[in-house]
Amino acid sequence: MPSVLILGFDPHAVPGMDGDAMRAVLDKELARFGEHAVDASMTLIAPDESAESTVVSALSGQDWDVVVIGGGIRKPEPLVTFFEQVVNLVRRHAPGAAIAFNTSGGDSVEAAKRWL
Repeated sequence: MPSVLILGFDPHAVPGMDGDAMRAVLDKELARFGEHAVDASMTLIAPDESAESTVVSALSGQDWDVVVIGGGIRKPEPLVTFFEQVVNLVRRHAPGAAIAFNTSGGDSVEAAKRWL
């Protein structure tokens, strides 16, 4: 069974976001992977000093076929340095994994399937 890791911001760590509502969307999307016979795991990170160790731990937990980096990390221009850090951590700690990008919390399955 292929394996996918989804990296995204913890919605409870993002000011102004309805963390509970967004977490429900993310959990629903994670469940969809099972419908496609894909073993998926999600790691939600805070944009702070704990991010690197959290990402490295998730990447090192197993061999991943695809790592999906969420739009919350990728899209806001002020976070470009953080985004670069995450991409480089994936390259370094999961070199065999394809890197995919979703457009929202609801299309991570499609993003991953492009590379499976």
